[in-house]
Amino acid sequence: MTKTTDGPDTAETAEAPIRVMVVDDHPMWRDAVARDLTEAGCDVVATAGDGPQAVRRARAVSPDVLVLDLNLPEMPGAQVCKEVVAANPALRVLVLSASGEHADVLEAVKSGATGYLLKSASTEELIDAVQRTAVGDPVFTPGLAGLVLGEYRRLAAEPVPATGADQPKAPQLTERETEVLRLVAKGLSYKQIAERLVISHRTVQNHVQNTLGKLQLHNRVELVRYAIERGLDDA
Repeated sequence: MTKTTDGPDTAETAEAPIRVMVVDDHPMWRDAVARDLTEAGCDVVATAGDGPQAVRRARAVSPDVLVLDLNLPEMPGAQVCKEVVAANPALRVLVLSASGEHADVLEAVKSGATGYLLKSASTEELIDAVQRTAVGDPVFTPGLAGLVLGEYRRLAAEPVPATGADQPKAPQLTERETEVLRLVAKGLSYKQIAERLVISHRTVQNHVQNTLGKLQLHNRVELVRYAIERGLDDA
């Protein structure tokens, strides 16, 4: 059965639950987060209590969202994030940490995390963050989003090493893909972009995925950096 991109979902409205894996070295906290997410309708497919275990289990179960603490035994959370995202670029990582230190936030984002939430967040905020992370929206504790965008700008200002005269031309994006990319670079969520352009949330996701494929990028972090390097966030 075929279905138009922007039309009603009809038979597909009952979407599969978000498959989540929870990683934290404190068993009571880990179990509480897993229980809250399960009660909210998520499918908690695995948990882990240390870094190497997290990497092994994430590769084995391929969750949609990895809820990850940074302070882990044997391997830091940022390294876990880097390894699991490298193995599965479709995996989205939401860091749930007690630390609000800027260095920790930036290291997590550079490692491939989609979002960063403090453990002081409410259960409702956590559930909302997981749901938004699952569809690719950037989720940050208030006050951290500006920090991350500033880091994107700093990275974009760094000189790019020359790759020789045979460097291929940049692929051509459609007008709509460029429009979506510009709004992504400005920090808008997929829902906000959909409302701004009067298109469906799924159509925004499709445009982002097509753009990632054309540019041979792996995640939203790389996509935002690409857009800022070309000044699209100021357009």
